[in-house]
Amino acid sequence: MVGIETYSAYVPAPRLDLADAARVAGGRAKGARPVASYDEDTTTMAVEAARPALDDAPAVESLWFATTHPGYLEKSNATTVAVASGLEADVAAYDVGGALRGAAGAFRAGLAMGSAVVVFSDVRYGLPGSADELTGADGAAAFVVGQDPIADLVATSSVSSEFLDRWREPGAVRTRIWEERFGVEEYVPLMERALQDVLARSGVNREQVDHVIVSVPHARAGAAVRRTFRPEQLAAADVAGLGYAGAADFALRLTAVLDAAAPGQTILVLSAADGADAFVFRVTPKHVPRERGGLARAMGGGYSIGYGDYLNWRGLLPREPARRPEVRPPVPPASRRNASWKFAFVAGQCTECGYRNMPPRRVCLRCSATDSSEPISMVGIPGRVASFTDDWLSESIQLPAKVVAVDFEGGGRFECEMTDALGRGFAIGDAVRPTFRLAGIGGNGVRNYVWKVRPEDEEKV
Repeated sequence: MVGIETYSAYVPAPRLDLADAARVAGGRAKGARPVASYDEDTTTMAVEAARPALDDAPAVESLWFATTHPGYLEKSNATTVAVASGLEADVAAYDVGGALRGAAGAFRAGLAMGSAVVVFSDVRYGLPGSADELTGADGAAAFVVGQDPIADLVATSSVSSEFLDRWREPGAVRTRIWEERFGVEEYVPLMERALQDVLARSGVNREQVDHVIVSVPHARAGAAVRRTFRPEQLAAADVAGLGYAGAADFALRLTAVLDAAAPGQTILVLSAADGADAFVFRVTPKHVPRERGGLARAMGGGYSIGYGDYLNWRGLLPREPARRPEVRPPVPPASRRNASWKFAFVAGQCTECGYRNMPPRRVCLRCSATDSSEPISMVGIPGRVASFTDDWLSESIQLPAKVVAVDFEGGGRFECEMTDALGRGFAIGDAVRPTFRLAGIGGNGVRNYVWKVRPEDEEKV
């Protein structure tokens, strides 16, 4: 049977202090929510989720990428995710972007293909003080689906309905929402219909389901459906501090449930947006319950940021940039020629002396051998800070940029920006790991994706 073979979750490190946001924008809020860093978007977070899921997985035939905030329109974002995740050119990569319901559609498509990786990634924000800002969450999750699963797909159901509850125009920051009672009147019957259908198809009744995920952008409608289940059925999916994560919401919660589920248990996923979709999975003996997806670990880490930094990162409160000439955007032909280095972080290891040239070169910097290098991925290789400095003239949104020289285990030195370093002290010798990020966005809208490094907590390595 087809089902989930491997999975992974990614939650960005910055945490917005909601009380700070409420003091500035009005309203009441407490706690913290994960937000994408200044150099992250849905594409970079998708790569962070996809790579661990693919590490121990067999070859896949396709990649499906779902988000409501794509980095590009018309140009594919899924191809960037595929290349940066180390997939070969013969893997078909498709975008399912724009609508919240696209997440369920991508999941159904990947499961129907039978050999695929499905990646979900989203950033959630609105006008300052809005419910979307205060109750949202940013994050990504990935599932490799195939014929040797840790969780079999037992049944699915779907019901579609045309009604206008929430909408956002292309390019707009604000999501408009209709009066709450209208959403309850529409969503609850739709979710109940999909629920009854999938339970009938799976031969499982409501009381027999071990784990339940209810994902819906309408909080009151979600609460009404949740009341029909026992608290212990919902417990594993209720991750503390994780708000509604948009297109990644049910996927992130499913990784948390899989972390806690035992063989033989059943999992019900109920996702609602412009209708409702339901999935029932049964955990197989191949699954060993543990924190495999790392969601609990990711939610437990992070660092706090103020509301001013958050607004600046989102482009809602632009600050004075560095006084330097405009940065030239990447040139498409050069980016194409260096795609393996720029997007997949593949260095050239000299076959004569073993030196790793970063970026790859025809002539080895150490022994001067010509055309003697072979490709080697540097993504999973540990590194340590060799030197660092503050750069106040960087194109980075967050100034000063932390620029470091990194020595990688086994050889190779790379100079780049240290990200996720706001308010954090570090020293020569500190452990770091590569991460796929944005260097900046050119005046022509071209997104300059590069590899940087981030601090690595050695006790978690």
